[in-house]
Amino acid sequence: MSTATARYAGQLRTEAQHVASGTTIHTDAPVDNHGRGEAFSPTDLVSAALGSCMMTIMGIVAERSSLDLTGVTFEVTKHMASEPRRIAEIEVSFRMPAGLSPKDRTVLENAARTCPVALSLNPEIRQSVQFSYEG
Repeated sequence: MSTATARYAGQLRTEAQHVASGTTIHTDAPVDNHGRGEAFSPTDLVSAALGSCMMTIMGIVAERSSLDLTGVTFEVTKHMASEPRRIAEIEVSFRMPAGLSPKDRTVLENAARTCPVALSLNPEIRQSVQFSYEG
């Protein structure tokens, strides 16, 4: 079974549908590449997927240790290179609960950095990941 199907909607936009759930994602080319920037660009999705994957893997590890990560957030910033046009760097900044022990912090940070998306990206894409622990 396919993971997703997609169609070109015209004007540099696509509609992709997740086969199992029916969820739809729209993309638009970014303003700096002939689009309107009215939806995620494909490279935005790659960047968001990195942060989401890291957060999901941390959640799996946290559940095993009865840790509650509800409310953890991340911000992601994508940096593009021009020749050739590609993602050069993805910065992910997590805001984590302050009450985590040093051991739990280490385990969670390692889990994040070894998520499947992080391990699948081209090694030329810099992954700058930061964790801040706030009360």
